[in-house]
Amino acid sequence: MADPRLAVTEKVGYALGDMATNFVFQMMIMFQLAYYTDSFGITTATAATLLILVRFWDAIFDPVMGVIADRTSTRWGKFRPWILWTAVPFGVLSFLTFASPNLGSGGRLAYAFITYAGLMMVYSANNLPYSALSGVMTSDRGERISLSSYRFVFAVTAQLLVQAFALPMIQHFGAGNSPKGYRITMAIFSAFSVVLFLVTFSTTRERIRANAGTPWPVRRDLMDLRNNRPWRAIFFLTVILFATLSMRGAVVFYYFKYFVGNQGLFSAFNVAGTAVSIVGIVFSKTLAMRFGKRDVFIAGILLTALFTGSFVLLPPSAITGMFVVEMLRQFAYGLTIPLLWAMMADVADYSEWRNCRRATGMVFSANVFGLKAGLGLGSAITGYVLNAFGYIPNAPQTIRSLQGIRLAMSLFPSVTFALCAICLLFYGIDKNIELRVNEELASRRIGPGFQSTAVA
Repeated sequence: MADPRLAVTEKVGYALGDMATNFVFQMMIMFQLAYYTDSFGITTATAATLLILVRFWDAIFDPVMGVIADRTSTRWGKFRPWILWTAVPFGVLSFLTFASPNLGSGGRLAYAFITYAGLMMVYSANNLPYSALSGVMTSDRGERISLSSYRFVFAVTAQLLVQAFALPMIQHFGAGNSPKGYRITMAIFSAFSVVLFLVTFSTTRERIRANAGTPWPVRRDLMDLRNNRPWRAIFFLTVILFATLSMRGAVVFYYFKYFVGNQGLFSAFNVAGTAVSIVGIVFSKTLAMRFGKRDVFIAGILLTALFTGSFVLLPPSAITGMFVVEMLRQFAYGLTIPLLWAMMADVADYSEWRNCRRATGMVFSANVFGLKAGLGLGSAITGYVLNAFGYIPNAPQTIRSLQGIRLAMSLFPSVTFALCAICLLFYGIDKNIELRVNEELASRRIGPGFQSTAVA
């Protein structure tokens, strides 16, 4: 069996792929709803419905992509080639989604739907194999956590860059014309993404190979997922978590623009919190190796829920308090960031351990669907909440609409963060099971074309 330890250059190369994704992903979380409503001229309710409709298509496409990825066979492996093939389309569609052409109301809606749906399809074809790649680069549990830590340090670095520079770039390049500002800013971020994807492809390699033989029917993959309790827990966790992140992330812009009344604090607030989350990421591996991924995640997400909910107590003038609480919140959340994707790789191992078939792409595809479903659901919920509380774009807000913004910043996401911890009570892969699975799979994988007996 190949040495499971990874060189730093390979870990960095892999991590740059998530940095590439986050130049676009963070723009979507923080600005997509605001862009549609305040710059592109789509109402909050219509924008929310658009985000939901795209998710229905994702529900079909993501599992299909998982099946395709698992059955891809090239000299580069199953998953790496998709990073190469999708790099340029990802960059082009990222730019087009924020390009804001001069169209009528019907044309704007059609354009938004087509570009956003196209971006999400390419996102699946890129990010699903990218995420699954971490499950076949090494089987060592410590190296997987380390790889995820590298990944999310670079992902959070991209998040910091977007938070620090996106709004100033939009304002600078737009010079009062926000659609133009979005267009130029996304052109820059998209170009960076393409280059970084190419670096990821060229610096990584796949080491874990599935059993040789005739590919099994797709229905077997679906049955394995249905019967995989840890996968079900991770799937629902992913949907709820990314819906919460999207809801909370989308409302921060409105929170500072309307509730606090100082839009200039938006970037500094996000940068301060995100910088502290890197500290949490650094501590994550040490704590997970001692207490197990599941238990550290539960503790971190419950603290995140507590600090998120406390924003409801802060008046508009409590700027220092907002920054302090956000930094505490982000530290707690930072502990969980590398663990979700490392647990997804563990779920793929658990499925192989039980079924003697490796379906990494299918396992990750279902969870990437959960991620994107959550992303769209969270933005849609924010749009519906703002609409229900009477939000009017680019106008003074009523007491009721300000209350909606405040609740979407605090109590609503606090409750859903807590639901994430409940999901992991059904996960089942504790530290002892994790070690057993890792050891038994390592012995099975000695030699080509290994055969073994399924474990109930």
